[in-house]
Amino acid sequence: MQGKSRESLNRFNYLFGETEALYHEMAHKLGLSDSAMKILYTVCDTGEPCPLQEVCRRSGLSKQTVNSALRKLEREQVLYLETAGGRGKQVRLTESGRKLAESTVLRIIEIENAVFGAWPPEDVQTYLALTERFLNDVKQRAAALDSCF
Repeated sequence: MQGKSRESLNRFNYLFGETEALYHEMAHKLGLSDSAMKILYTVCDTGEPCPLQEVCRRSGLSKQTVNSALRKLEREQVLYLETAGGRGKQVRLTESGRKLAESTVLRIIEIENAVFGAWPPEDVQTYLALTERFLNDVKQRAAALDSCF
């Protein structure tokens, strides 16, 4: 790997790791597991009812982890699943789940909104455009991995 590319990748990986660690720390301070926080965050960000498929996709968690965390959150009466259409399911928060979300993930969303609100709009758009470009470029190149096997 070339020098500048390697430095950029190292910095990216450092920042990605630090960001993940920060969100883990916030979840811990708020009394949530990482998976519970990601699920609640996704439901609050997407809105209710939130398709289960969307929870899996947006949370970045495996289906097994999502299902295990959902069962735990259902037992704790934080949320419930309802059938949507043929085989689809949707996630809805209970009243106590909404209260939990207000005191946890909605506080994190407020922090994120405050950060974006403090940045000049063109910086926000540049950040989002470059992040999306990176994602799409990696996704396109990752598709070639399938042809290797």
